[in-house]
Amino acid sequence: MARPRGPSGVNAPERRMFLAQLAGSCTACALAGMGPGDAEAADRGRQDPAMGLTSIEEGGLNPHPARWYEKLPDSWVQCGLCPRGCRISDDERGTCGVRENRGGTLFTLVHSRPCTIAVDPVEKKPFFHVLPGSVALSLATPGCNLWCKACQNWEIAQARPEQIPTRTLTPAGAVQLARRQGAPLIACTYTEPVVFAEYVLDIAVAGRATGVRTVMISNGYIQEEPLADLCQEIAAYKVDLKGFDPVFFEEHCGGKLPAVLDTLRRLRKHGIWTEIVALIIPTQNDSVAEIRDLARFVRDDLGDEVPVHFTRFHPAYRLANLPSTPVATLERCRDVAMGEGLRFVYIGNVPGHPGENTYCPGCGEVLIQRLGMAVIRNRLKGGACPDCHRSIPGIWS
Repeated sequence: MARPRGPSGVNAPERRMFLAQLAGSCTACALAGMGPGDAEAADRGRQDPAMGLTSIEEGGLNPHPARWYEKLPDSWVQCGLCPRGCRISDDERGTCGVRENRGGTLFTLVHSRPCTIAVDPVEKKPFFHVLPGSVALSLATPGCNLWCKACQNWEIAQARPEQIPTRTLTPAGAVQLARRQGAPLIACTYTEPVVFAEYVLDIAVAGRATGVRTVMISNGYIQEEPLADLCQEIAAYKVDLKGFDPVFFEEHCGGKLPAVLDTLRRLRKHGIWTEIVALIIPTQNDSVAEIRDLARFVRDDLGDEVPVHFTRFHPAYRLANLPSTPVATLERCRDVAMGEGLRFVYIGNVPGHPGENTYCPGCGEVLIQRLGMAVIRNRLKGGACPDCHRSIPGIWS
């Protein structure tokens, strides 16, 4: 009997073979963003099977049973990972392109298959209230469940796993690699960790056993059950809040804003340390009214001590025609948010700006001085201001 075919008339095995062949002719770069030290660590991993890191493989897939889905009649499945809730027929994939129905069982194709590995300052994520001055082993697999017009990593976020080279790195191998690099954190970042959530969860479980914490840098587009499972193991979650206008959010990202707001509320309920980044795009999501609404939501639904980062946009991907965000616009956003009562409001992508620093809400003194992604001075004592002794929320040790 002929295998079921998708709309293109090409069945899944044929499609996989075609894409693998296509990947072999591409020049996509693996391990984007790695510095010389990181490359050296990766080389050591290739020579050490215990690290779980093997050489670059083009078009590599690692079918691994998915965790969050429901079986339906006639070998269909419904994915339960993100708010899209994709209904997937046999031999087809969900919108993210990395979850495939094989005979009525849903598989993730990217478990233990990162396309990018690097060691970054935690401030790059950015987390400003999580172990300041430390580094994180950062990794990503291909794929995303949104398609933001300003995506900086679209080459890997919008790629299918057959289209770019990946490495094999097991969860245990990731933890060992982090320890060898002196990184107390593993950051699941760059693309969208929601679409490789099984891998994130397994890394977090492996890391907790050895004192390595896992953090997510995410768009927050996730359903309640997988988020609850992740919150049992991860240490912190940074949400990229793309905008606070539902129309803009759908047109810019292809998603529904209320789903992300629900994620933020659930993170608070689970007690997970959360920071929010809002990329401010000129003429798109920079109105005073929108920023005020965002600040009021954070204050009233999440708490006035949740850090909010207003980050400078630079032309990228499908918005290369727009200018960079004026610094004055970011300063206005910060003033509006602080005027609504938020305690920790930052300006990002403007190295040397005073808005990069952490100030004590009690006495106004500088507690953590930053220059870009570098911590110049950290005056916190036991998580508190050394001058007025006010407790500062965060993960400090």
